[in-house]
Amino acid sequence: MADTKKKWPMIVGLIFILGFIAAMIVSTSTTAKFHCEVCMAFNGSTVCRNGAASTQQEAQRIGTDLACSDLGAGGFSPCAHLEPVSVKWR
Repeated sequence: MADTKKKWPMIVGLIFILGFIAAMIVSTSTTAKFHCEVCMAFNGSTVCRNGAASTQQEAQRIGTDLACSDLGAGGFSPCAHLEPVSVKWR
């Protein structure tokens, strides 16, 4: 009986971990319809980042935001209001 009581926390923990892994697989398997690479230039630097989403506009915005965040060194960068140097759709 004592061995059974010791196994329950391990069983519950294992079920929790497997459930978490299953949830991650399901949430990441919902593939975005639109994928792009957005290149932004600001202050003489150019950075390209990928964006993916269910709409073209959202995918491009994500790519732009990621590129601008790198160009701004983690701070505010006004490059988000500029036109991209290039947008390549996949």
